[in-house]
This record gives sequence, structure tokens and C-alpha cells, in this order.
Amino acid sequence: MNYWYDHAVFYHMYPLGLSGAPFENRQEELVHRFDGLRKWLWHIRNLNCDAVYIGPLFESTTHGYDTRDYKLVDRRLGDNDDFKNFVAYAHELGLKVVVDGVFNHTGREFFAFRDIQENREHSRYCGWYKGINFGWNSPYNDGFGYEAWRNCFELVNLNLQNREVKDYLFDVIRFWIHEFDIDGIRLDCADCLDFDFMKEMRWMTTKEKADFWLMGEVIHGDYARWANDEMLHSVTNYELHKGLYSGHNDHNYFEIAHTIRRQFDENGGIYKGRTLYSFVDNHDVDRIVSKLNDRRHLKSVYTLLYTLPGNPSVYYGSEWGIEGRKAQGGDPALRPQLVLEEMEENPPVEWLESYLAFLGRCRREHPVIGNGRYKELLLTTRQYAYARLGEEESVLVLANNDEGEAYLSVPLPVHAEQIVNLETLETVNEQEGRVNMTLPAGGCALLLLKSRG
Repeated sequence: MNYWYDHAVFYHMYPLGLSGAPFENRQEELVHRFDGLRKWLWHIRNLNCDAVYIGPLFESTTHGYDTRDYKLVDRRLGDNDDFKNFVAYAHELGLKVVVDGVFNHTGREFFAFRDIQENREHSRYCGWYKGINFGWNSPYNDGFGYEAWRNCFELVNLNLQNREVKDYLFDVIRFWIHEFDIDGIRLDCADCLDFDFMKEMRWMTTKEKADFWLMGEVIHGDYARWANDEMLHSVTNYELHKGLYSGHNDHNYFEIAHTIRRQFDENGGIYKGRTLYSFVDNHDVDRIVSKLNDRRHLKSVYTLLYTLPGNPSVYYGSEWGIEGRKAQGGDPALRPQLVLEEMEENPPVEWLESYLAFLGRCRREHPVIGNGRYKELLLTTRQYAYARLGEEESVLVLANNDEGEAYLSVPLPVHAEQIVNLETLETVNEQEGRVNMTLPAGGCALLLLKSRG
């Protein structure tokens, strides 16, 4: 059975940054910033995306991942009704909504941790956290020690083997499904989560909503340990993310092609049958424009993102080619406030938004791009061609990362009654079973092969 997430294109929003919310949550009053965020939904639909990944949203102390209250939308963004209306409007526009699930740790202002601060050994919540030790001390001078995520002591690691903790978090997830009608969860720090916890979560969420999607943030390791029939539907494909920019910077398409062969080759691909979450940037890594040595490669980078196996994701602002480097201001430099109207009127890269809309439309009108068999057809360090193969139609993708134009002669993988350039809508002629094209520096082409008239 096919579900909405099998071939969806995602749009990733970091709402605290996008809306200009203050970094510290010290205010008493609500600020209804979802009114501004709702305006982005039409833009996302016009980009031909299928789903919005928005988060973090839980009431928190600073950046959103130090949860204070799991059942409240962060007051810097609005209240629960604001988000309920946001989801309802997204659904009206045909967009699914996925939120951040921050279940590896809480902030220090979460009720269970505060109870331990107040009642020490007598707190009924001592077992809720990892490493609680009243013979130690913390950098905050609590008079006890605890295990923190990557030694960031504002993030206290939950004990996900504790039955009470699991039941509490599953109740939170059911609350977000019933209260807001969300369609999925992106699990923060999934590579740190307990496997049995994720297995129970998969069973519970499927029971609540048959097409509920679970995606995990995993950076290193064997993705199949997390993405499988028992746990998560997908994980972040950081391996492909690295190849997409360095393969262009180094003029080395072998890196990208090798990654795809290793992951998805029909004969032995280790993630064959899985759909991983693909991206070129997000809220934790530098913007793609800032990573590329040659901005002419933007077109081919995004073309590969949308046409190689995986669910492509666009990080807010990158559809206009904005810059952002972690070295120039830490995480906030990657999560800026943006005004939709200003970006549309004065985009840093004028053509990019319309090109991403074109790629999204291609995936929607030609599902073979997302679900067709992958077949490599041509590979050099600077040129790359492959097909996504279906029964009635296939799509041929050609890319050039050279500093100058390049001539490509690519064998057709199937007999084609007609070959159409999807960007120009021009008919392309076959020559003795091959397609011959000259691509400019950073150029690419998507060719529709119609197998039957």
C-alpha cells in the first residue's frame, strides 16, 4: 500500500527563527506569530511541496529543544488554537504537517526535573532521568549530577526504559494527534533513543493513524537499524547530503554515484526498499549556497536532490538562495527571521524558486521520478546521467559539474516513442539509441521518455 509519505516533497520550517521570536522565553504573554507563519503555506503549496516539517513547537526555554511543557505550543509562537488552525489550513491546501518530537531529553524547567531539584532523593521522578546521582554536582550547582545530551547540561537525558516515562511521552504523542491532527513526527536525536521505545511508538502511532509518518534524525551509522518495518519509516540521509555538495565542489560525481549504488542499487543496495529523507541544508548545517564553491552548481545540486532516491526537503529561505554559516553566529545564523514578501520581491538567486517549483511539479506529474527504478547510465568525475524507470514512462537525468560546457552522449535505457525536455518542452531526437546533449557549466536536463504513444 502506498502512503502520502512514500514520495512526498517536504518543506522544513524552524518557526522560532523564521518568525523572529526572541531566543529566550522569559515573557508571560502570548505572541500570536502563527498569523505570519500561515502566510507561508500558500508559498509552500506553490513550490509544489506535499508536506511541512515544522518545529520545534513544544513550550521551551530557549532554542526549542529544551522542552518545558510538551502539551503547550511555545508561547513565543502562539497558543494551541493557533497551531490547530495552522494545521487545518495546511490540510485545506493539501499539505501534510510533521512536527518535531523532542523525546531524548527535557529542559531544566520541565516539571519532573524541577521536582527533583525541590525534593531531591524523595522525588518520585528520580527514575525519569539518566544518571541522577546525589553524590555528584552539576555545572548549575544543583547539588546532584545527571546525564546530559553531549554534555549540554541544559538538556537532561530522559530514561526511556522507564515505563512511566514511556507512557507519559506516548500520551503526549496521542495528544498531538488528537488535538492538532498532525500527520507525523520527526524524532530529534533518534540515534540516541532507546530502540524498544521507538518500536512501541511505531505500533502506537500506526494504531492511532494508519498513515502516520515517523522520521528520525540520524547522522552516522547503518540507517537500516532505525528505518525498518518495526521502528521508523525514514531517517535523515546525511551521507547523501555530504556527497551532494562535496561531489560538486571536488568535481567528483563518483562520490554521489557510489553513495547511491551502496544505498539503493537493485542488486545489493543496503537500503533498497526504504525511502530516506534527503536534504542539502537544514537548521543544523550551513546553507547550500554557502557550502558550494561555484553557485552555478545550484541547479544540478537541486536536480539531483529531487530526482535521486529519497524524499527531498527544502529548508526555508534556501529556495531563494540565502546564505548562512554556523561559523558566523552559531545556530541562529542558520535560523534567521525572514519576511515572505521581501524574499519574493528581492531573492538573492532570482531563478531558484521557480526552478524548485518546476522540480516539484515534475515529481507530482511524473511519479516515476520518486518511485521508479534507479539505473546509472553515464559517469565521469564531471558528468553524470541516470534514469528513473517505469513501465509507461521513464525520466532521464543529465548533469554537468564542469567549469565549462560539456557534451554528453547517453544510452537510452528503454525504447522511447517520444523524448521531451521537461524544462523547455522541446522534443529531443534519438540518435542510434542515444541522447546527445551539450550542457553548460552546472547545467542539467530532465528528459521524459514515453515508452508508449
